[in-house]
Amino acid sequence: MMNTATLTLAVALIAFAHAASPLVADDKPAPVRVMSFNIRYGTANDGDNHWNKRKDLVIEVIKAYDPDLLGTQETLAFQREYIEKNTEGYEGFGVGRDDGKDKGEQTAMFFRKAHFEKLDGGHFWLSKTPDEPGSKSWDTSLTRMVSWLKLRDKKNKDAPAVIWFNTHFDHRGPEARIESAKLIRQRVTDIAADALVIVTGDFNAAEGSKPYQAMFEPLNEKASPLVDSFRKKHPEKLEEEGSFNSFGPRPGKERIDWIACCRQWTVLDAKIDRWHKDGRWPSDHFPITAELQSR
Repeated sequence: MMNTATLTLAVALIAFAHAASPLVADDKPAPVRVMSFNIRYGTANDGDNHWNKRKDLVIEVIKAYDPDLLGTQETLAFQREYIEKNTEGYEGFGVGRDDGKDKGEQTAMFFRKAHFEKLDGGHFWLSKTPDEPGSKSWDTSLTRMVSWLKLRDKKNKDAPAVIWFNTHFDHRGPEARIESAKLIRQRVTDIAADALVIVTGDFNAAEGSKPYQAMFEPLNEKASPLVDSFRKKHPEKLEEEGSFNSFGPRPGKERIDWIACCRQWTVLDAKIDRWHKDGRWPSDHFPITAELQSR
């Protein structure tokens, strides 16, 4: 028969063994917190909503959600630098859309270095010549692009690589938006077939629109590789799901900002972040978020 001291030691050793075990049956991969945020370009003549008067709100809402992956749109170089300087633990990635260097808005991306390691990355343009910096096609009014990163998940070392695309579709050209959606879907099929895919962006198109269909609906009887994370989590469409707010309390009716993901992710959560402070909003778009877990 064990004495009290021996029994206590045995219980302690069992507890330690369980605590030290790297994996148990109920363990799940660490979730990935994703944010997509059109921060409104910093030189816009926005009066009381000028970048210099709201940039601290942008940082505050980013810190509050604490994303692992942050995809931004309408980001000028000095705005990207401001975000990098005023948040901790992120690495930024992006180029100007006009020349592939410093000129023009960026689809700047930020990933948490404690969670991810960069394996590769690049950019392509939403045009008939996507590998030509600054190229335009169709009826687009402005140069539009996609930035992408291939990342290793440090917290899920056995998981496939994450390939993440971030973009901003044209606000005027209906054909350009459709063709842009087709191009991204093709790139997902071509270069990310064996990866965990995430697509963030301002798509300037509503749910059910032709660009939305081109991204998410079956093509030639084949299901899309992508799903809409928000609709996956919230199957019933409700009023006031709009993501554009025009710096005011009343959102538009349509959700034009999306976080798409491949079917190998479980969508744990998806939200439109309507936080504001003292009657002021960080941007004319609400940031949108999704929490994803690989299966």
